[in-house]
Amino acid sequence: MALNIHDFIERIEDEFDELEPGKLKPDSVFRQMFDWNSINALVLIAMVKTEYNVTINADDLAKSKTVRDVFKIIETRYHE
Repeated sequence: MALNIHDFIERIEDEFDELEPGKLKPDSVFRQMFDWNSINALVLIAMVKTEYNVTINADDLAKSKTVRDVFKIIETRYHE
């Protein structure tokens, strides 16, 4: 499976009901797009593990500002 940021965004939108489909963009600051909290961080971490078999952690999310930043971390750790 080739990684695609637009597929990644769709998966995020599917996980978080409060995100209106089409609003999230690669350069969106994800913490500002909806009510970001530690539970949502865990949901995102679990989704990445399930969908991409990539482990990210809270520190990775803390260092990331945009959706693209998180996606770049996944890209560097992804192995088919």
